[in-house]
Amino acid sequence: MNVNRRTFLVQAGAASLSTGILDAHALAADGVSAMDRERMRSVAAFTAETLSTDHPMAFGADIVSTATGERLMRAVNRVGPDHDPSAHAETLTIRLACAKLGSGSLKGYTLYTTCEPCAMCMGCALWSGLDRLVFGATIADAGRFVSQISIPAKEVARRTDLQCVVAGPVEREVCVKLFTDPRMQKVFAMWKKH
Repeated sequence: MNVNRRTFLVQAGAASLSTGILDAHALAADGVSAMDRERMRSVAAFTAETLSTDHPMAFGADIVSTATGERLMRAVNRVGPDHDPSAHAETLTIRLACAKLGSGSLKGYTLYTTCEPCAMCMGCALWSGLDRLVFGATIADAGRFVSQISIPAKEVARRTDLQCVVAGPVEREVCVKLFTDPRMQKVFAMWKKH
């Protein structure tokens, strides 16, 4: 039986619901579950903790087991502190997760990120073999405050034979608040000067 990935995930969600195992994993028509919304709120709260530090950040990411929801790794953007333009939250979380597993593959895992990934981060997600990528704020939301490569993540995913389900925006308003926080606005103003 040849079933596309989205249909499989919807059927898997329905199967979980019918067996009573994890009804929170049941996917709505948009491919998003109640558990996805909960996890997005969690990564947004984790990222918001940085707003009271010397390095406030609006970009955070979590990698969890697609099957169990167990967290493997989480991180925030470290471009400034690490002087590394590739240290976006998504790529950093992927690097750390792969190192923890001792593998270049994240098959069996889902990435949650407070903002739709740029083309670099989406490429990294695809190459790592993630099952799913779920984002909060859109790349257009972030582009209102900071420079972005404005290619939608779903477009990057569409242009490859690598497989990764992209869902979002999820809990968009919660994630946009990270960008509009006055402490983050000061950081964005500083970034524009440099």
